[in-house]
Amino acid sequence: MHPEMLLIHTPRLSNRLGYTLNVIFRDVLHTEFSITTDEDAFLRHNDAKISYGPKRIGDGIYLKNSDLLFQTSIDNQEPRPFQQEGQWMLFPVYGRGTDLPFDPFAATFYMVSRYEEYLPHHEDIHGRFLTNEHLAVSEGFAMEPVVEQWALMLKNLIAERYPNTAFPSRHYQFVQTIDVDAAWCYLHKGLFRTTMGILRDLLLRRSPGEVKQRIRVLMHKEQDPYDTFDYIIEKHHNSANAHLLFFVLLAEYDQYDKPSSYHNPHTRQLIQHLGDHAKIGIHPGYSSIDQPGNVDTETRRLQNILHRHIVRSRYHFLRLQIPRSYRILHHAGLQHDYTMGYSDTIGFRAGITTSFHFYDLERDKETDLVVHPFCTMDTAMKKYMKISPAEGVELYRQIIEKIRKVDGTFCCIVHNQNLSDKDGWSGWRETYEQMLHLADPQSE
Repeated sequence: MHPEMLLIHTPRLSNRLGYTLNVIFRDVLHTEFSITTDEDAFLRHNDAKISYGPKRIGDGIYLKNSDLLFQTSIDNQEPRPFQQEGQWMLFPVYGRGTDLPFDPFAATFYMVSRYEEYLPHHEDIHGRFLTNEHLAVSEGFAMEPVVEQWALMLKNLIAERYPNTAFPSRHYQFVQTIDVDAAWCYLHKGLFRTTMGILRDLLLRRSPGEVKQRIRVLMHKEQDPYDTFDYIIEKHHNSANAHLLFFVLLAEYDQYDKPSSYHNPHTRQLIQHLGDHAKIGIHPGYSSIDQPGNVDTETRRLQNILHRHIVRSRYHFLRLQIPRSYRILHHAGLQHDYTMGYSDTIGFRAGITTSFHFYDLERDKETDLVVHPFCTMDTAMKKYMKISPAEGVELYRQIIEKIRKVDGTFCCIVHNQNLSDKDGWSGWRETYEQMLHLADPQSE
């Protein structure tokens, strides 16, 4: 064992505990650690050390445990959230000697494993876990990156007790992700869809300006309003330290999936153009949860267009059903998923901004599928939260400030069509530009 390595003692090992320590020390704090069940080895260790269990061992840092990480069943838990000095905590512990008033390991596991989503719950019309049943939402701490806050509490505790302990630096990051549900509003829809669109204009008595716009776009006298891709790429290039990803919907046309046809040469050319400037992932269609083979089919379509291996995904409609959705992706060979977030509000669904490995609670093991959580989506702000563009800017400001304080990752979802002035989105392009400025790593 390296003499300067953090040593953690536990009375017994468990997959849950090992995973949690990986999230905190490997993923968040980038710190090497070792685990032991040997009390004598722990007592001999002269550098940073933590005992985690029912009793203090020696003079190291002591964290009293709750039972969660030493269980193997999935049962109703009592996380009992509380605040102390403005900091939210879960799983309070009582007793003399403990250095923190809660179990940060159990709290982290409960949030990151999405433990509550394995328990009986209600679903919305799309089969998604109801947002208001999330503990963080119902208790009011969804806007707090609590897992990183807890990790930093541990880091500060270790640094105070063991001043010679070195922690690698963490740096704030910005990841901008664009969902391409519909590449064009009017163009390249095929004769049938174009004709039906014109008939709808007439039957619904759309405004003369809207009908005129459709005709001008079809005559190539005006740019299609959903074609905001070069604008997005140009804005991205102004921030060299940001990351840009596009998720492209290539499902068959149905009630909830209305993509541009993957057979259309213009669609293929657009995807190749996007691939020249950013990373591309598949946006598995609405029915892919019910028909898992669709994920393989749609991923192959994207691979055939780009002539490259696809490893990233985000489910359309954010249809995340844990663990089923992640198992489907894993089986399809996808390695990174960006679906972890709320569909109708903003905040941290797993309490964390940092990427982490999916833990399959039913199978009691860490997997190699990496989950990349997002915390804001334009559609959630306007459609569900019903806020104005100016209020959107303020919410971006608040959440980015919280992420910067923990040197985390701000990952957002924007839709190309929402950067037009159509369908009530007037003013949101300016909100988008303000968000880019607030989120830019160079704008601190």
